[in-house]
Amino acid sequence: MTSMPLRKMVRVTLATALLSATVTASALAQGAGLGAAGELVDPDILRVCADPSNMPFTDESGEGFENKLAELVAEKTGRKSVAYTWFPMVVGFVRNTLRANRCDIIMGFAQGDELVQNTNAYYRSSYALLYKKGGGLDGVETIEDPKLAGKRIGVVQGTPPGSNMAKANLMKTAKVYPLMVDTRFAPSVAEVMIKDMLAGVIDAAVVWGPMGGYYAKKSGADLAVVPLVKEKTGSRMTYRITMGVRPSDQEWKRALNRVIRENQKEINDILISFGVPLLDEQDRPITQ
Repeated sequence: MTSMPLRKMVRVTLATALLSATVTASALAQGAGLGAAGELVDPDILRVCADPSNMPFTDESGEGFENKLAELVAEKTGRKSVAYTWFPMVVGFVRNTLRANRCDIIMGFAQGDELVQNTNAYYRSSYALLYKKGGGLDGVETIEDPKLAGKRIGVVQGTPPGSNMAKANLMKTAKVYPLMVDTRFAPSVAEVMIKDMLAGVIDAAVVWGPMGGYYAKKSGADLAVVPLVKEKTGSRMTYRITMGVRPSDQEWKRALNRVIRENQKEINDILISFGVPLLDEQDRPITQ
């Protein structure tokens, strides 16, 4: 994960899921209070829009790394608590949460997505190649590496690495996993891929780095998590991740940018503790 395209890989589209409540701006102003410059941002509570079952990002139990980041943001902006509006990360997520003024922030959104106004990026990561160390793939850093020829590689349907694998003639032996999985009722696709790899069903897996890194760490196995930053052709693999706010909330965005700037080390520590492969602007790994 991360952005709508990245996160949709772990949710099934719930076309009938709608928010029944319609809240007017005047009612929200009374309930939430007007923030700086008349912005409709609650000054006392950090109101977060999030998916209730989307580990390692967010979870209703508060165990995700974006849950931990929300607690940090609340503390640093003087909020007394964090309150969530839960909604599945599917089409209509932004419209039914942030744009409906039911919350004031989405903790993780890919930079450049026009559905929200982005803060400065607070981390940068990429899709990653995962394999068992000592299993014959040590040293592989790109999808084009000849060592992958004939290997059974797990890839999520419709994600950027698939096009690179097709160009490298790896799709004939690939195992394709579904883009949409309802994680309320089934394990994350990244978790399934790693279990399959440990069981010998596949030789390697290509998945969004924060998900792959988290489930690789959780598995307890000796796995390589290699960010795909050396691809010479094909789709974009690396993304900057921001916080998303409403376009009208300029002061709020500036406040969040200050939090990011002044607390980057603490943010990195949270992400690293979840196994997120962090990259600097030169694609070098950030380890502390």
